[in-house]
Amino acid sequence: MELLRVEHLSKIYGKGQNEVRALDDVSLTVEKGEFVAIVGASGSGKSTLLHLIGGVDRPTGGKVFLNDTDIFALNDDKLAIFRRRQVGIIYQFYNLIPILNVEENIALPLELDERKVEPKEMEEMLQRLGLLERRTHLPNELSGGQQQRTSIGRALITGPSLILADEPTGNLDTKSGNEIMELLKKSNRELKQTIIMITHNMELAREADRIIMIEDGKIK
Repeated sequence: MELLRVEHLSKIYGKGQNEVRALDDVSLTVEKGEFVAIVGASGSGKSTLLHLIGGVDRPTGGKVFLNDTDIFALNDDKLAIFRRRQVGIIYQFYNLIPILNVEENIALPLELDERKVEPKEMEEMLQRLGLLERRTHLPNELSGGQQQRTSIGRALITGPSLILADEPTGNLDTKSGNEIMELLKKSNRELKQTIIMITHNMELAREADRIIMIEDGKIK
């Protein structure tokens, strides 16, 4: 079943001689439960595409449908709510709140939505992430791998339709990176979580169900 549909998406920065076409007429679909890797070199447009799919930025042209909702037909306030409930984003540099502990960082999206996380649900999440003994630690008391596992928990806790992972292992050593990939694959396999991961690493991309190549803002 189709979860995501991208139609003729473009993003242009600047004007005239300074115009940069970051995305050029990109169309794609992603099925529910798929693990898709988008691969491209630095500057290829993969991060721009990820941010548009997640509604973090608005396109110059084209449409994105998630669960049959035309996300850019929503005003900014409604788009922010939709994104918070439907999309989980994992960043390369974690983006954790430094004054919140592991448990509080994971629960943050629900708190922003004025919802409470069930104690049993948090316990299961911490167990899945291997963070039960780190639940009260602040980000600066964690390793890079533990910080990224916390950010994955924050992305998963709302039960989103789609997880977007932006170079999720790019700031980690090989061992920690492999652990993060295993966690993502497990989330995809056991939780049936739909995941789109961008990377420049073809070895990591081969762990996904499908690879989409992007170059100079175009799907190859």
